[in-house]
Amino acid sequence: MRLEHRLGAVLAVAAIVLSGTMLPEVRAQDWQYVSPNYKQVAPNAATLSSAGTIKHIVVIFQENVSFDHYFATYPVAQNLPRESTFMARPGTPSVNGLTLDLIAFNPNSTKPFRLGRSQAATCDQDHDYTPEQMAFDFGLMDKFPQSVGTGGPGCPDYGKGKGLVMGYFDGSTTTALWNYAQNYAISDNFYDTTFGPSTPGHLNLISGQTHGFTNDSGDPTATINNTVIGDPQPTGDVCDSRDNVTALAGGKNVGDLLNLKELTWGWFAGGFDLAIKNPNGTTGCARTHTSVVFTTPKTDYIPHHEPFQYYASTRNLKHLRPSSVAKIGQTDAANHQYDVNDFFAAASAGHLPAVSFLKPPGYQDGHAGYSSPLDEQTFVVNTINFLQTLPEYASMAIFITWDDSDGWYDHQMGPILSHSVSPVDALSGPGMCGTAPVGSVQGRCGYGPRLPLVVISPFAKVNFVDHTTTDFTSILRFIEDTFGLGRIGGGSFDVRANSLNNMFDFSNPNPWKLLLDPLSGMVM
Repeated sequence: MRLEHRLGAVLAVAAIVLSGTMLPEVRAQDWQYVSPNYKQVAPNAATLSSAGTIKHIVVIFQENVSFDHYFATYPVAQNLPRESTFMARPGTPSVNGLTLDLIAFNPNSTKPFRLGRSQAATCDQDHDYTPEQMAFDFGLMDKFPQSVGTGGPGCPDYGKGKGLVMGYFDGSTTTALWNYAQNYAISDNFYDTTFGPSTPGHLNLISGQTHGFTNDSGDPTATINNTVIGDPQPTGDVCDSRDNVTALAGGKNVGDLLNLKELTWGWFAGGFDLAIKNPNGTTGCARTHTSVVFTTPKTDYIPHHEPFQYYASTRNLKHLRPSSVAKIGQTDAANHQYDVNDFFAAASAGHLPAVSFLKPPGYQDGHAGYSSPLDEQTFVVNTINFLQTLPEYASMAIFITWDDSDGWYDHQMGPILSHSVSPVDALSGPGMCGTAPVGSVQGRCGYGPRLPLVVISPFAKVNFVDHTTTDFTSILRFIEDTFGLGRIGGGSFDVRANSLNNMFDFSNPNPWKLLLDPLSGMVM
């Protein structure tokens, strides 16, 4: 589809956004080139329920990647010298990625371009709530370099300056993720629940809610009208270093629902155990590691990446330790908040919780500016290799996704299901994200950017691309439905979330286990 046709279709969608009409689905074929393999697939009777089949859920929550940044040309990789090799299996479905037309006639000031394996270290892009909406520009997706682009000096931009934001990797760098996609299921229609950086993404994952927080610092960039739009840290965490917020009394998250059912669960964060001394001598809140591609150490524990710390019912502000390995996942002084090392200790001892959220130490979380695709590949592959050795893997579902897009270019706009009119909105004009009803909650404009989602499970469909429109709260819903938890309530977006069940076939488990090399990402 030529650019002029695409723009006309996008403007039609923008008109709907401006009118305030809710969009239950944005079909990519309506306003974006789609390959012949792209189709909406309805769940069949064999895929409808995870309840009773899935007994362990693991969510690996990485940092700051748009779908196009990692999967733009899937399943075609260039395989240049001194890079890992990826060759797609026959019959591999294509994704709603970057076409030759969209690269050649891209409306942005810099065309999309490939980043090679030797360019894994990049500048961190702008991914704040307002600039991201400005980059989307009524759905034209044409203002990324000037709105969210960041370049050097001081960070590697490879001569692209702010145009770096248009860069993408292929399977020669994101090799492990592409190999997982070959053998399990991915989505090319999964979105950040709202616009904005890390903290809103984390809160949406566990509660479907960014509203109902007190701003204890007065920082205007942290919240608007008690809605979190920035990256404030949780009030009272002993490792806090800046502005803080707290959930209002009565605010709930999925941990509360799991506790009511007396199910084991935990958030496992790199660096949470303050008693450990790292090989470089650092300890406490100052524990650090250094990326394989960056030379600056990064703290392991990042407070605003620990969402349960914002809630009185689930926080462990002093980082108290579990009473024993056997108690990990149960309620004690640790209150379900642990170090990532505790996850491996518990699982190795036969105490894998029913629900586990994994957050690697900072240097392995994939966040541009201090981590990279190669650093996160090491963590992800080692974790998946370990999980596939456990007897519990036979009834396990593993989700890998990222908390926000970092501002990286993605060509596909999702439906705007939550409108907002406030000073910080800018999607459809100054102060506007559609037309929010009077009295409605502001600062929750979304869906935000499109993100990757990878599902690994014996029940995951093999070499499958799902096109169902989903978001963070779809993972939340999967947890709720699997264990019969009910919904969170209080305005949580879990009530509107589409199901992820189309990525599974619960009637036909696949015993195959895929072991990859953590450095190359290739099959061992």
